[in-house]
Amino acid sequence: MPTGIRGARPRMRVFALLVVLAMLLSAVVAGTATATHSEEGDVDFWLTVLHNNDGESDVFPDEVLDDDDNLIGFEKGVAYFATTLKEARTAANKKTMGDNTQRGTIVVSSGDNFLASPAFTASLADGIFYDAIAMDSLNYDAIALGNHDFDFGPDVLAAFIAEGFARPGHPPYVSANVDMTGEPALQALVDDGVIVKSTIVKEKGERIGVVGAITPALPTISSPRNVVVNAVAPAVQEQVDALEGMGIDKIVMISHLQDIETDILIAGVLSGVDIMVAGGGDELLANPDDLLLPSDDPTDIAGPYPMMAVDSDGHDVPVVTTSGQYGYVGQLTVGFDDGGVVSTVDDDRSGPIRVVSSDFADGVKPNGSMNARVVAPVEEFVADLAADVIGTSQVDLDGTRDGVRDAESNEGDLIADSQFWQATQLAGDFGVPTPDVALQNGGGIRNDSIIPAGDITELDTFDMVPFANFVAIIPDIPREQFKEILENAVSRIDPAPVPGGTGRFAQISGFTFTFDTTGTPMLIDVETGAVLQAGTRVTEVALDDGTVIVSGGAVVGGPDLTVATIDFLARGGDQYPYRGAPFTSVGVSYQQALSSYIQAPSGDGGLGGLISSAQYPEGGAGRITQLP
Repeated sequence: MPTGIRGARPRMRVFALLVVLAMLLSAVVAGTATATHSEEGDVDFWLTVLHNNDGESDVFPDEVLDDDDNLIGFEKGVAYFATTLKEARTAANKKTMGDNTQRGTIVVSSGDNFLASPAFTASLADGIFYDAIAMDSLNYDAIALGNHDFDFGPDVLAAFIAEGFARPGHPPYVSANVDMTGEPALQALVDDGVIVKSTIVKEKGERIGVVGAITPALPTISSPRNVVVNAVAPAVQEQVDALEGMGIDKIVMISHLQDIETDILIAGVLSGVDIMVAGGGDELLANPDDLLLPSDDPTDIAGPYPMMAVDSDGHDVPVVTTSGQYGYVGQLTVGFDDGGVVSTVDDDRSGPIRVVSSDFADGVKPNGSMNARVVAPVEEFVADLAADVIGTSQVDLDGTRDGVRDAESNEGDLIADSQFWQATQLAGDFGVPTPDVALQNGGGIRNDSIIPAGDITELDTFDMVPFANFVAIIPDIPREQFKEILENAVSRIDPAPVPGGTGRFAQISGFTFTFDTTGTPMLIDVETGAVLQAGTRVTEVALDDGTVIVSGGAVVGGPDLTVATIDFLARGGDQYPYRGAPFTSVGVSYQQALSSYIQAPSGDGGLGGLISSAQYPEGGAGRITQLP
């Protein structure tokens, strides 16, 4: 039944609160399971926000198996999601017996609407943005930009938005804190009112303001090129003030700030936002009675639905998100009083709605049009990749997320070796030195699985390295700077016994190194790239020919190094401190390099179709040693 949240609030402007106060508020709120409720207020208008985030081109459903590995149904998948969303939209506007209050519904996405993957490669190969066709059919009222939406650069994102949506009244992309003036293709969409800082959705006679925001870390985790990302809170507050100036008193913020805790923190310095829909963290919010996906477990739940933040006026703000990949339709139903204040959350109509097939009692049938226009053509393309066998592996290849982000893995070794090989093969053609070393960030390895020994297909290479990253050569890197590059790679590794790392961790080729997690982690200024705290974790570095680069934590003098890597890192992605060093792209993607390296004859330095257990043993070849 509905529960009260708060009474009428003044629309005060206390944006000047110190960030320290915001952090204190966040520390208290982030761990709070439920809000402090006041008496239920009168409801003048019910608003349901249907939402999802991090669809990430995951258009196919997953099989659900019983304990004997028998197929019993499906979960996720954009065609099942489409039906679930349609049914939720219809149900949300239904009035109960004796309920004469008007009900309205909006549908929003909180970003990462596509992702480098075999599925998205189908779009690039066919010249048809299948994810955009899917989103167009889902009839969003507003869409937030996510970091992965920029992974192929501004031009691909602009084409995705401009060419992929055919429905009249193109849904607006909202992001208050980006400046597109340095990117003509995106700025043209700004000029046309397709990319906006905020938008107004009219629903059942009410006007609902929607403000968007994206993470300020965008330049270091994606490829926005000349897109400028500004601070979140001031940009959002400016739009909220403008909407309130137009008499709009129902305001929803949709954001892609990478985790829900950041949204809760930002709420502490905002005033006038009624609902926050987060993205990027893949958190599963649910309550005890909510049905979860068969693949989920109650231990996966990150918090209640909704969580509650406290704004700068001291008022509760519902904050919601979903775990992504078209697995849930999030549904938040709130009641506004006649002053535009959220007075009630309808618990019976709020929560995650799982996406499962009709094999389950609460399941649905897939949307036929979505299957025909999106799933089938992508499935055909991926099937062709899966049928193209390019080699054999004698060993399981570990590309799990944890496996490549905090330790050496044999799959990481393979990928780094392919870039070293490809750069060596092409350096002469581009008039640059052959590399001494190669590095691949763990965040660029995406299959998040162990590929079993046996046939290796072209699809496997796309699963492993799907981004639009190109092999690059960076000459004349001083040894002191190379040590800083490695310090950055290990700066986010948690000391034992608590494992864990981030996408900046490096898989390497051409050298070995040792690092000590008890040493001081290097800190880099996000905006300037300046080293704020020197790292002391890297203790030993030696090239494969025996040349010592670092000994006992001290750099050994000698010639500069030439580094092979991907252009994402060469441009400073994941805060790799190349500091604008000139680099040359050799015109080959890292997926093409991996595929070619596996197939190339051994006489040309390739693997001749065989990934041997001797060269790539489980656990890696001992290139990286972690202490203690």
